Amino acid sequence: MREVYVLRLYIAGISPNSTRAISNLKKICDKYIPEGYELEVIDIYQQIERAFEDQLVALPLLIKRAPGVVRRLIGDMSDEQRVLKGLGLYV
Repeated sequence: MREVYVLRLYIAGISPNSTRAISNLKKICDKYIPEGYELEVIDIYQQIERAFEDQLVALPLLIKRAPGVVRRLIGDMSDEQRVLKGLGLYV
């Protein structure tokens, strides 16, 4: 059975960092885990209550909820190696 990566990306509207984070993360996921991820993008301007749920410290913020240990990554996800390490995908 294949592991599914459950990812939650918090963004702040359509800011340049937010749009870059979405684009960069999708490229990485499509390249390394094309059929093995679920990505939920949450705009805190639209769903502020969700920000309290995961205790946000900065944006954009990616939370890997599964598999394994919960991990958090802050930034626009442009450093592919850092994102892969955060996801537990060592290439």
